[in-house]
Amino acid sequence: MSSAFIRHAQITDLDSIMTIIHQAQAMLKTDGSPQWQNGYPDEETLRNDIMAQQCFLLIVDKQVAGTATLIVADDPNYREIFNGKWKINDQPYATIHRIAISKDFGGQHLGKLFVSNLISYAYQNGVHNFRIDTHQLNQRMQHLAESSGYVHRGKIYVSEPAENHEDNARLAYELNL
Repeated sequence: MSSAFIRHAQITDLDSIMTIIHQAQAMLKTDGSPQWQNGYPDEETLRNDIMAQQCFLLIVDKQVAGTATLIVADDPNYREIFNGKWKINDQPYATIHRIAISKDFGGQHLGKLFVSNLISYAYQNGVHNFRIDTHQLNQRMQHLAESSGYVHRGKIYVSEPAENHEDNARLAYELNL
C-alpha cells in the first residue's frame, strides 16, 4: 500500500460505492447475518449521503477501497438504549454508518484505518464522541469497533425494515476522546 486517504464521495463514485455495498451484503449473508439483507442500504440512501456530504471514501493507490457514512447529528435510533447506557449523552457525537471495504482490498486491515481517519476528521472538526452499531451476528463489525477503541454500551433498535423485531436489534458502541 503506497498511499491511502479519505475524501468526500461524489455522485460519479456511486457505481463504485454500490459495488462495494453489494459485496458487503453478500459477505454478511455468507456469515449468516440478516443485516443488510433487505435491500438496505440502497442507491437512494447512498445518493442522499453523498448530497449531504456525509459519504466518505477510503482511497488506496488511487482506487476506491471503502465507503462509509459519517453523520454528526443526533441519531433517533440512539435515543433509547437497553441493557446499558451511554457514557456521555449530553454532547454532540458522530456516528459511522454503512461502512464497507471492497473485497479487492480484503485482509489488509483497512477497516481500522478507515475508522481511524473518519474519527480524526470529525475530531479536527470539534467532535469528541463517537457511536457505532451492528447486528449481534456481525462479528466482523464488532471486532472492528472494539479494535478501534469503541466500548460496548448496550442494545438499540434501528428503524430500518426487518422481518422481525430482533433483526432490528443492534449492539451499540461508544468512543469518547
